Amino acid sequence: MPTAIATAEPTIFSTPALAPTPPSTAEPTRTGEARPASPEAEPQLPVTVIDVEGREVAVTDVSRIVPLNGDIAEIVWALGLGENVVGVDTSARYPPEARQLPSIGYQRRLSAEGILSLNPTVIVGTQEAGPPEVIQQLRDAGVPVILVEDKPSLETPGAKIRAVARALGVPGRGEALARKTEQEIAEAKALAARARSKPRVLFLYLRGTRTQMIGGLGTDAHVMIEAAGAIDAGAESGIVEYKPLTPEALVAAQPDVLLLLEAGLESVGGVDGLLQLPGIAETPAGQNRRVVALDDLYLLGMGPRTGQALRDLVLALHPELQQG
Repeated sequence: MPTAIATAEPTIFSTPALAPTPPSTAEPTRTGEARPASPEAEPQLPVTVIDVEGREVAVTDVSRIVPLNGDIAEIVWALGLGENVVGVDTSARYPPEARQLPSIGYQRRLSAEGILSLNPTVIVGTQEAGPPEVIQQLRDAGVPVILVEDKPSLETPGAKIRAVARALGVPGRGEALARKTEQEIAEAKALAARARSKPRVLFLYLRGTRTQMIGGLGTDAHVMIEAAGAIDAGAESGIVEYKPLTPEALVAAQPDVLLLLEAGLESVGGVDGLLQLPGIAETPAGQNRRVVALDDLYLLGMGPRTGQALRDLVLALHPELQQG
């Protein structure tokens, strides 16, 4: 097996500035579900859906949408309903228009008062949104609240897109967008299958000196690393979800490549600052300055751009694929 390529300069793979891609009009093929043959010109309302918690929710108006998570906001925009969004959480960084809207706070530390002040007609989020008492306050206020599943899986992007689209009355748009996303994921996995190398990749979640964690089994990063044809060094060393970053954990993982989120890398002063963290410089990745950094939502959002992010990760981890 070829050894990892050593580079004098860090390998930092930045997220391309991609505009949302209009959904295709491919006909749905999912067995047992009747779906429109083409995207709707306008949302088809009213609609009643069952959310991930088994609640029956009726939606009659999508003119003022509040997505509780950045990935949900991205899906709403990709479905062509971005102009209806009246507020977003701080993780909503894509598309750029989302950053211009009022903030409802961070997805896990929301305030019911701030959200209700925007007069939403429908609220959509994942199970990560909270705290639970705030979600209940929103329901008690009479606003339709739909929560969708967001498990670490490459099946999640398509399922999440379809669930959000159904809730907003545009299932045809959702089916087309989901199929496009799933096709891109399949193409990226096929590209990974051509790789000759199989590097050990360690995902680090960093937020300055306050939060420094290693990711492992049961995370979105694990799903992406394995799909990219690499070994998740954190999972292989026994880490489940996240554990604190320590020199001992780094020794056990022995990563060839360090995978980070762009904001996390910036928070420690870039690659030079990263190498100052205890134990990093002694790893094979640190010695060769092999660092891959991608935008937070792009890499871990499990949304419409997941196939594109996976392709970028494949190419960053397997340089031989860029040579021909």
